[in-house]
Amino acid sequence: MSERPENDDPDPNDAFDDMVEAETDRDPDLAVIEAGSRTLRAQAGPPQGDGIPARPADPEVDRALRGIEEELAGRWGETKLDPSVQRIAALLDILGSPQRAYPSIHITGTNGKTSTARMIEALLSAFELRTGRYTSPHVQSITERISLDAAPISAERFIETYRDIAPYVEMVDAQQEYRLSFFEVLTAMAYAAFADAPVDIAVVEVGMGGTWDATNVIDGDVAVITPISLDHTDRLGETPELIAGEKSGIIKKDATVVLAQQPVDAASVMLKRAVEVDATVAREGMEFGVLSREVAVGGQMLTLRGLGGEYPEIFLPLYGAHQAHNAAVALAAVEAFFGVGSEHARTLDLDTIRSAFAAVTSPGRMEVVRRSPTVVLDAAHNPAGARAAAEAVTEAFGFSRLVGVVGASADKDVRGFLEAFEPIFAEVVVTRNSSHRAMDPDELAAVAVEVFGAERVQVEPRLDDALEVAITLAEEEGEFSGAGVLVTGSVITVGEARLLMGRG
Repeated sequence: MSERPENDDPDPNDAFDDMVEAETDRDPDLAVIEAGSRTLRAQAGPPQGDGIPARPADPEVDRALRGIEEELAGRWGETKLDPSVQRIAALLDILGSPQRAYPSIHITGTNGKTSTARMIEALLSAFELRTGRYTSPHVQSITERISLDAAPISAERFIETYRDIAPYVEMVDAQQEYRLSFFEVLTAMAYAAFADAPVDIAVVEVGMGGTWDATNVIDGDVAVITPISLDHTDRLGETPELIAGEKSGIIKKDATVVLAQQPVDAASVMLKRAVEVDATVAREGMEFGVLSREVAVGGQMLTLRGLGGEYPEIFLPLYGAHQAHNAAVALAAVEAFFGVGSEHARTLDLDTIRSAFAAVTSPGRMEVVRRSPTVVLDAAHNPAGARAAAEAVTEAFGFSRLVGVVGASADKDVRGFLEAFEPIFAEVVVTRNSSHRAMDPDELAAVAVEVFGAERVQVEPRLDDALEVAITLAEEEGEFSGAGVLVTGSVITVGEARLLMGRG
């Protein structure tokens, strides 16, 4: 598949003009706001492995790590929020403001944040910068959330960092109306670990939203906003416009804002915020984007338009159009950090860019964990993510028959999620993961029956049983039939399936 229009002798400039024209046609209501924004357009050692650590081999270390995990689990969970950065700011002040010790790229959005963060990290590492990356949630191990030098922090260092800040956490707990939350403590640990390393730059993903997110005590030199859609509506708002208002809070004065393609009302809010704080804006489809994309063995081959020019023949070992767009956003963010488009007009070294993208991994995102039959894991958990996953699995694998294994959280738009997969799932096995937020399998099955019909739905309360049933259903068509299994619905479901399939 290619997104480049057919042409006997395609001109890259023509292709980019077409991309700009298409984007202008798509967002005509933004012209007035864009006129008030400064925009970016120049004239013109990557990580290895999957980045998912196993449990510590040393029993003492494992025992210490489990103790910290239990202590953190006793705090407010990630879905319980108090709209304030007062507690995290108080803790970081006592710690000497470690978040001020390095520049940062701050990432928000609804979908694609972690994959984009991992791509940005890979690119920066390839240019020999020492990186710190903070992402959430984790797939299997809590230590995944904090990375140094493009690898998860060791269990020993995680324990040491926690013990270093624990006395100060207790001090702040005693002073505040509410104790610091799970996410606030982890955020402080990440910022402290980055300062202690020290890193040259931090790549930081918000936990939820933006303005009141615990990560938003940094002033990101570059603010990245991945596509916005409806999720966490009870906390962030019930329209893209309201959600964008919360997420645009990461845009700081004089920063550069890298905007993925957005709904018009959401883009309007973010561009207004950029004007208010005199931020510079780079928009996908205008200043940068995907010029062409072709399916390749193990991923896809891209031509990206960056802020400084064209980057051809980029192999990305990830599946789906959404990952191609994440790659374009990541490239623009790194270019902006290096001053491309504002201080000078040039492309970054092409060979370095190619090698960085070629080594990118994003566990649990269209990840193949078994062959014959093929089992794919994807952490989609909302309708927009499900639509992207459905398109990606159809394009990349072309299964003759696809069986879904779905374990979702009760607070999600489960009906919308299942409807996105209805055209491609021959059958669906509904189950649950170990989280207290998991939707009851019988309740999930009731919704699934309304979407798929009773004959296409099976219920298996245990995830291991659900996987076995789905694999058996796929095997019924024979070894060479091309049937497959897609496990999805939650990062937790995917993480637990990963373990059951022998990964990690």
